Amino acid sequence: MHPTGSLPLLALVAAFPVAALAQDPGACAGLDDAKRLACYDAIYRPPPAKPITPPAARNEPSALEAVATTPSGKGLATDDYLTKFWELDTDSKRGTFVVRTNQPNFLLPAHYSSSINKAPSSPTHPDGGTYPQYRKTEAELQLSLRAKVLEDVLLPNADLWLSYTQQSIWQMWNGQDSAPFRSSDYQPEAIFVVPIPEKTGDLGGGWRWRMLLAGIAHESNGYGLPLSRSWNYAYVGTAFTHDDIALRARFSQRLGEAGVDDNPHITDYIGNTELSAAWLPGETTMQLTARTSFKSASRGSLKFEWTRPVWAAKPDGLRWYVQLFSGYGETMLDYNHRQNSVGLGFTLFQL
Repeated sequence: MHPTGSLPLLALVAAFPVAALAQDPGACAGLDDAKRLACYDAIYRPPPAKPITPPAARNEPSALEAVATTPSGKGLATDDYLTKFWELDTDSKRGTFVVRTNQPNFLLPAHYSSSINKAPSSPTHPDGGTYPQYRKTEAELQLSLRAKVLEDVLLPNADLWLSYTQQSIWQMWNGQDSAPFRSSDYQPEAIFVVPIPEKTGDLGGGWRWRMLLAGIAHESNGYGLPLSRSWNYAYVGTAFTHDDIALRARFSQRLGEAGVDDNPHITDYIGNTELSAAWLPGETTMQLTARTSFKSASRGSLKFEWTRPVWAAKPDGLRWYVQLFSGYGETMLDYNHRQNSVGLGFTLFQL
């Protein structure tokens, strides 16, 4: 194409009719100096560059929005969340001995129970004392951390993690009784996580089988007799995702106890199977967890958790946290005590 092909023809004809009609640079030679220069400019000068639109004007998502948006635009996809949380593929690996969150880390300044366990007992320790001064409104806090200790071990992208969780119920509002910690549970565990290959995990209809996991754990409240409660167990589990929904299942098998069993039949009360459904549509997260042994509909428990960022610009920071619980085993000391409770407070969210 001729160099003038990108110029507005009508403007060229009006200013330099000879040059425009002849489409010949020689036509400019007969003009005086000023017009000759303008004529050459009209023919040879490149078209002005198009203005560059800044990213904000193009309505492109920020890096944070890109991470927190699903392909469907609904929010943080549970599929991506599980991949990053458990480092299920090569791109998500962050190396060993990097401390991360495991179970939720939270502080509930307001935790109300319908039935505080004021006389804890078990068949082997029937007299655990009575605590009539305990109040129904207390506080609850939990700290749960994990670190990967072996990466790509035994199977492709499979990792071994170590975790520690501590949960405490605190009579913070009971100044009359020196605000004691009513119960504290300690749980170290080892977790082996195996990702499911993409082709194997594609179940159709948008559903994906994401991972298998196996672990071994110890849980106890650290008390001496007659309030001591503890058990050791091994478990296997799996997880499935569909867009913003994650379904998880875990089965636990209690390991043998040496000596006196402080809490016999614990799995009959709190259950040995855990089923959970999580929904992460965006800023808000919700999860419902059921624990059961399938032996009795009146045993086991249900727990509902809801979170939302305190500051919308920091969804992976401090979040509002609501917890509803109904059933047995909110703490080890309460493994055979039924109660309903609600807690309000804060949690820290971290991938």
